[in-house]
Amino acid sequence: MSTGGRIALCPGTYDPVTYGHLDIVERASRLFTTVVVAVAEGSNKKKPLFTADERKAMVRTSVEHLGNVEVTGFNELVTSHALAVGATAILKGVRSAADFDYESQMAQFNHRLAPGIETVLLPASPEWAFLSSSGVREAAAWGADVSGWVPPHVAEALLDRIGPTA
Repeated sequence: MSTGGRIALCPGTYDPVTYGHLDIVERASRLFTTVVVAVAEGSNKKKPLFTADERKAMVRTSVEHLGNVEVTGFNELVTSHALAVGATAILKGVRSAADFDYESQMAQFNHRLAPGIETVLLPASPEWAFLSSSGVREAAAWGADVSGWVPPHVAEALLDRIGPTA
């Protein structure tokens, strides 16, 4: 991991990574010395479509043009991983009021767990505010062209994995 400077941890499942995710990461890369994109390797909520290694590889390919962005996997509390990588902030993108409410509540939990780490909520850019990984997966499964929502290598992986069912 990088040492020194302002390090932001950007956690998520990234199943798959979308242009909305990448917009947040690129904008964060201008605000922080280092951005660590942390891909959740385990989940209590759902079983991802892609393995953790596949998701990390897709993110790495998507951010390789950004010199101050690193990709890790994590299977622990977000705050524990933030402390492990030396992050000063947990950065989350928010698309809507519902996202803001949820992330605000999570920020309070995280503050109790790691008081020295701030949560930064970055509003989605308007062109990506509708976009979600679950929506991309659903649209791809029904044969929709998702190439405008995900990088080409991700669109190809989606087609290979689920293909159209319609």
